[in-house]
Amino acid sequence: MPTFDTTLTFFATSVLLALAPGPDNVFVLLHSAVHGRRAGLLVVLGLCSGLLFHTAAVALGLAAIFAASSTAFTVLKLCGAAYLVWLAWGAWRAPVVGVGFANSADSPAMSAGKTYGRGVLMNLTNPKVAIFFLAFLPQFADPARGSMAVQILVLGMVFILAALLTFGAIACFAASFGQAFQRSLRAQRWLNRVASVVFVGLALRLATAQR
Repeated sequence: MPTFDTTLTFFATSVLLALAPGPDNVFVLLHSAVHGRRAGLLVVLGLCSGLLFHTAAVALGLAAIFAASSTAFTVLKLCGAAYLVWLAWGAWRAPVVGVGFANSADSPAMSAGKTYGRGVLMNLTNPKVAIFFLAFLPQFADPARGSMAVQILVLGMVFILAALLTFGAIACFAASFGQAFQRSLRAQRWLNRVASVVFVGLALRLATAQR
């Protein structure tokens, strides 16, 4: 098991990394501003669920195999980019609603399962996350402290906790900020347009990413 000092350092580093601008926290920020706090927190849970897969992949050595395959990397990043374009199209065409129904995450059109699934897919279709975990987690594991796989699993859980707290705070902040826009139909329309453009930008960034 990692030492307490190592775990604390790793947690602090993970919080800083979660705060650094990237596709995941931008996605949380926009989704929370457009759809409200509940939807934002569900997306956060989805993203963190995806991190469980990446942690297990590193612990089992699967990420190393994936990182060595340029074909797998290309296929997955293109799938992720296509998904982001689909989200952009949905945001551009999203209808504006009255004040009483401003939080579309509470409407039948945006179910909890669908919102949570968006977060999971967003994370799993980003191959950069798998490679990042492969490079980052082992740096804090010490073979002298026991099983490397167990240490990586523990570190992965710590990273997920840091991401959950950080992304959760971003979701709550963005939702409060978005409430002001949800009172205006024109503001809602422009917020949807901005979200669509940002999703397209994230898609282009992912599609052109290199290992």
